[in-house]
Amino acid sequence: MTDLNAEISAYRDRKSTEASVARISHALQLSCGIDLAAAHAASASERVRLGVRLERLLKRERMRGLERHWSYDLNRHIALKQALDWLRPKSKGGPEARL
Repeated sequence: MTDLNAEISAYRDRKSTEASVARISHALQLSCGIDLAAAHAASASERVRLGVRLERLLKRERMRGLERHWSYDLNRHIALKQALDWLRPKSKGGPEARL
């Protein structure tokens, strides 16, 4: 019975991860035209370039939020932050890269 529970738990974890990746990928594609699958396959220099672009977009979105601009979207802000964390390399004290 414990094997079955372990399999159920692993399945739920895998499905949760897949849903998270799909959500980030679609939000990123819709909001700024970046394909997350292509970013995974990109070279290190291309990833750095995409990371810089995402940081700039995130900064602009933060500024919209601080200024209470009508076009600010919390969901876009969250999607940009998650995508940036996804692409960012593993660093000391920072979020782990899942690549």
